[in-house]
Amino acid sequence: MKVLAAMSGGVDSAVAAARAVDAGHDVTGIHLALSRNPASYRSGARGCCTIEDANDARRAADVIGIPFYVWDLSERFHEDVVEDFMAEYAAGRTPNPCLRCNERIKFAAVLDRALGLGFDAVATGHYAVLRDGADGIELHRSVDAAKDQSYVLGVLTQDQLRHSLFPLGGSCKDDVRREAASRGLLVADKPDSHDICFVADGDTAGWLREKLGDRVRHDGAIVDAESGELLGRHQGSYGFTVGQRRGLRLGRPAADGRPRFVLDIEPVSGTVTVGSRDLLAVDRLTGVRPRWCGNPPSGRLDATVQLRAHGAEHRARVVVHAGPAAEAEPVAGGRVEIELLDPAEGIAPGQAAVIYDGTRVVGSATISATARG
Repeated sequence: MKVLAAMSGGVDSAVAAARAVDAGHDVTGIHLALSRNPASYRSGARGCCTIEDANDARRAADVIGIPFYVWDLSERFHEDVVEDFMAEYAAGRTPNPCLRCNERIKFAAVLDRALGLGFDAVATGHYAVLRDGADGIELHRSVDAAKDQSYVLGVLTQDQLRHSLFPLGGSCKDDVRREAASRGLLVADKPDSHDICFVADGDTAGWLREKLGDRVRHDGAIVDAESGELLGRHQGSYGFTVGQRRGLRLGRPAADGRPRFVLDIEPVSGTVTVGSRDLLAVDRLTGVRPRWCGNPPSGRLDATVQLRAHGAEHRARVVVHAGPAAEAEPVAGGRVEIELLDPAEGIAPGQAAVIYDGTRVVGSATISATARG
């Protein structure tokens, strides 16, 4: 099988490419140039799109003994991921750019180009497991719970799963690092990347302030939900997310003296509503633009739902509604209503709700509204 190995310059994708070779596949390595102005060096473990990362990927490909190329997808990445990220924050929502990158870049733009060039599959270093099921290919959690990345892969369709390889799904991270060292890969001890790759210094609010410019308000009130009193002012609602406690910089404490958390963000007026922790819990979610990993479920589904990339699972009842768009676009049409049997705190519109049946990923949806039952 002809396999295109996406190599980020990290240890996981390097070992995944090497294992694809060991499995007998005809492997070609590629590095995705996603930044329009790539930095020369990483800042610690932040980012994954630097010149240094490209060089690390090339050296790993040389050690493995496979051809290597760099694909410039910076414009597509900016339009589909960075602009989406800015628009979501400007609208008062909290997006997950890694999930969007998987949906629109790694398993859409890259996979489409790979198939057009005659490749059969794309291999990545994601920690997830693919299994043959009764209705096709099933996506399951990794055996390494601490590294499981099935959450950010919950946007993949059946057609995309059929052309994907995740060679690391049955391994633990420590074993992958030891294997990399034994293979002579210099990235064996390289730190994992984290945070948002295009916000190199980790200051998301500062980055948004600079990039959004006059597209948004840069001021607004911080109002207490219970008393209605003005507790302070801020320099942009995009600097907040639901559930946030730190960095509120309230001008005055709440009357009851208890800590305040962000409950709601209204971007038009710039109002940020805060309240005590007991107001954070929600047990009703509405999800839009669902993406199903197999055949779309119908009716009610008893499942578990994960609401953050490394968050806990919540027992849930999920009701799937087919909307008008479902006929023309069965992958993304309709909406889902989720009742959490275990209430969750700090859940923001824009986050993804990924639905599981045991370890199997059923699909995902973007949270559009939350409520207390």
